Amino acid sequence: MLKHRNEIKVFSGNAHKQLTEDICHNLGIRLGDASVDHFADGEVAVSLYETVRGADVFIVQPTCNPVNDHLMELLIMIDACSRASAGRITAVLPYFGYARQDRKAKARDPISAKLVANLITKAGADRILTMDLHAPQIQGFFDIPVDNLVGAPLFVEYIQSKYTAAELDDLVAVSPDVGSVARTRSFAHRLGIGLAIVDKRRPRANESEVMNIIGDVKGKDVVLFDDIIDTAGSLCAAAKALVEVGGARHIYACASHGVLSGAATERISKSHIREVTLLNTIPPQDEQLACDKVKYLSVAPIFAEAIDRVYEEVPVSTLFK
Repeated sequence: MLKHRNEIKVFSGNAHKQLTEDICHNLGIRLGDASVDHFADGEVAVSLYETVRGADVFIVQPTCNPVNDHLMELLIMIDACSRASAGRITAVLPYFGYARQDRKAKARDPISAKLVANLITKAGADRILTMDLHAPQIQGFFDIPVDNLVGAPLFVEYIQSKYTAAELDDLVAVSPDVGSVARTRSFAHRLGIGLAIVDKRRPRANESEVMNIIGDVKGKDVVLFDDIIDTAGSLCAAAKALVEVGGARHIYACASHGVLSGAATERISKSHIREVTLLNTIPPQDEQLACDKVKYLSVAPIFAEAIDRVYEEVPVSTLFK
């Protein structure tokens, strides 16, 4: 499968080693030999136990909770590979933390996503491989190539396996807020189903008040589609409004990144939602695995193919379709 003249090396930080192992399995190679530990005072200690000189190196590390620890691991791993004369270093971030801080919402706000992009580039990364950035324009924060993979095809394939063509006529894709309309419209177009929008007002951080529903969901099954589920407060409120105000029949949800902070899993368990389907860009915790409403789809095959395409110097764009 891999015939490039330079050797390929895939390393993992501590954020999601299982996903990295699955990616290596799909590529037919072994996981790179390295350790990422901590000194007594909490500083990150990285050791590479094999040569990377001239190699095409891929470091898989979603910057999920604890975000700052995983980000520092990534930066130090990139620096270690750079100083060991790696031929090219690609930072593979299935989930890009700080992506929601992509603009100044009010005076004196930082643009943390840009700062993180600068840090990764300065550390020595030559390329970024990620999935479903919260805002597509974050690609422009980097001064190196960025491949932003899309998870929608995985959800489309999963839903098509659950519904017949006739049943899809009674399915509606719903955007949980105005900001997610573009990605939900694309998702609906892929499935050939209708679109609706939950219009809401957010009085303060992590709280939302649903105002009204734009579109017809009465008597229909709906799929709430978003890129991130964090506290699940907005998602569960949207599901409640779709049933109690819109008259929807069954509620499902799909999201690329299951952050699931705090009591998110408990909220989902008690909500009107019948099933939440997530991609495993963030490692599931025991609480999520124990919840019968939460299901995960693997992104290992699509990242393995993207890595193979980057390594072989062939277009990655076909994976966006």
